Amino acid sequence: MENVIQSIAEVCGYIWQKGWGERNGGNLTVNLTEFFTSDVLAGEQHPLGVTLPHIAGQYFYVKGTQKRMRDLAHKPMENGCIIRITDDGTAYKAVGEYVPPTSELPSHLMVQDYLQHTGSAYKATLHTHPIELVALSHHRALLDDSVRPNRLTHTLWSMIPETLAFAPLGIGIVPYQVPGSVELAQETLSKIRDYDVVLWEKHGVFAVGQDIMDAFDQVDVLNKAARIYLDALTYTAAHPDSEPEGMTDKAMQDVQRIFNLPKQRPC
Repeated sequence: MENVIQSIAEVCGYIWQKGWGERNGGNLTVNLTEFFTSDVLAGEQHPLGVTLPHIAGQYFYVKGTQKRMRDLAHKPMENGCIIRITDDGTAYKAVGEYVPPTSELPSHLMVQDYLQHTGSAYKATLHTHPIELVALSHHRALLDDSVRPNRLTHTLWSMIPETLAFAPLGIGIVPYQVPGSVELAQETLSKIRDYDVVLWEKHGVFAVGQDIMDAFDQVDVLNKAARIYLDALTYTAAHPDSEPEGMTDKAMQDVQRIFNLPKQRPC
């Protein structure tokens, strides 16, 4: 478990260095249940506001509310805590010292509950503010999510072969919702069924992975493609007749064939 906590701290350091976690921005949860062989005494009970039957009795590391990623990178247990979901799935208790969790805890745990329900091997959720992806979410033409792959996914895939190779599910899109709202949680849950990374319009991204580094890597790969696209657009500004070309559909199909990429998330 210590190694997992250290990996969380490492990722938080990367997020701060990239400018994706200003002040107390961003949050995360990681399922730690495998490290607890018996129930551990926990503290005061705190209601979740939702019932999550599939993670009842399970343990999670959660980032603290108002805590900074840069501080968590150095002192993960002072800026986050381990919680146990009650046996009825309606509340949680802290294991050890209590650090009030992120205000978006119910949203993260709703996704964790879904992952458990589907038998997924994914254990980590991550919300952060990658600059270039957020910038692209201000361009309405890229936000049409009515076709698969959506235009934003197709654009990002076409920038560099590694994007398609390492983010083969692309990116889902959630229209703007008030941060921390039930509506945002529900929209995210509807998209996370098909994607590992979901873009929250004009806000940030929400990602899932087998561990926290896996979730971070997905975001990092997609944001690199977004940066390449935006850099290419700077040339277009001076040469209006030259739009970023991107890889052809055939080139992307070749990448899919060579890497034998999945059409949907494996459990």
